[in-house]
Amino acid sequence: MSPVSLRRWGWIHKWSSLVCTVFMLLLCLTGLPLIYHHEIGHLLGTDVEAPAMPVDTPRGNIDAVIASAKELYPNKIMMYMSQEADEPAIWNVTLGDHPNDEHYKPIAVDARTTKVITEPAFEGGAFMSTMFRLHVDLFAGLVGKLFLGLMGLLLLVAIVSGAVLYSPFMRKLEFGAVRRERSPRLKWLDMHNLLGIVTLVWAFVVGATGMVNTWADVLLKVWQTTEIAEMLKPYEGSPPPTRMASVHEAIHRAEAAEPGMKVGFVAFPGTPFTSPHHYGVYMRGDEAFSSRLYKPVLIDAETGQITDRRELPWYLTALLLSQPLHFGDYGGQWMKFFWAMLDIATIVILVTGLYLWLKRGRHAKAAVRAPTHAPAAPEREIPALVRKEAS
Repeated sequence: MSPVSLRRWGWIHKWSSLVCTVFMLLLCLTGLPLIYHHEIGHLLGTDVEAPAMPVDTPRGNIDAVIASAKELYPNKIMMYMSQEADEPAIWNVTLGDHPNDEHYKPIAVDARTTKVITEPAFEGGAFMSTMFRLHVDLFAGLVGKLFLGLMGLLLLVAIVSGAVLYSPFMRKLEFGAVRRERSPRLKWLDMHNLLGIVTLVWAFVVGATGMVNTWADVLLKVWQTTEIAEMLKPYEGSPPPTRMASVHEAIHRAEAAEPGMKVGFVAFPGTPFTSPHHYGVYMRGDEAFSSRLYKPVLIDAETGQITDRRELPWYLTALLLSQPLHFGDYGGQWMKFFWAMLDIATIVILVTGLYLWLKRGRHAKAAVRAPTHAPAAPEREIPALVRKEAS
């Protein structure tokens, strides 16, 4: 690589890293507890657990589940109901004053007895809620999400430029060598480079999937204005339903239409995931990874009949695939542990990178304060000094 190219790549790596470092450090620190959100919720007592019952206990009528939840807030309307893939004994019901209510009431209902278990704390309590909001949008909504997406893009640029610079800067050392006998700055530089190249693929995957996740609201809006709008054309100009069909029967029809799939969540009429005329029943696979992929089944809220069902567009499939890859929570405890260790390694990379930049700045200031009567290097030696510093 020519000296000019080396300087250009160095400039790209330096500034892309510096701009995003503080925010990436925040995301790594907040992402670490989110990897273990179920375990932390259980420890803090904010995680909802269904009462112990025999495995073969039959599931109750879903309309009765809804009725139990609405007894707590009779003046509110149904927004969503969902089930976690690893907790089929609980229906998570949300009620609101209107279909887009951001201050909704979450209620956990036993799927077998149809009785209310509790009103869970939002996002697992104050601590986990704070970690979640900081990680997702910095408490700034869509603007915060898009800003973090930009920081994710800068992270990818920093990773690529760092990989390009790795070979020229480390070609004189064996892989994994850390010069502990030299200055602390060189030791931390070697550690920074080693951890950077070891975590390269993981950091790129997590950075790329995190950036895709920040586009969720935009991608959903595109889907709603294209494919969902096309699915709802037969209902243009139709008045809202005057009576509501059984949700229990609607879900059974969706399950019969999609054998081998389970209900992920149900969107009620008027919410962003459906229309004023439909129940949106979102089916998913029953495996660890396929459970993150949804297939919408639209059911007429008045007649209870299926009106349309189709695969999600590629961009929403990419979004849904990016979520388990980002958090690493689909492969059991060993996967979570692996993700946590790599997250900690990334924190070390970010801290050492910031340390190296600060130390380099101090060296530069010290050079400026050096005595002005010191003999200047001959002009013909300057290129050699530049090459020495680069190596």
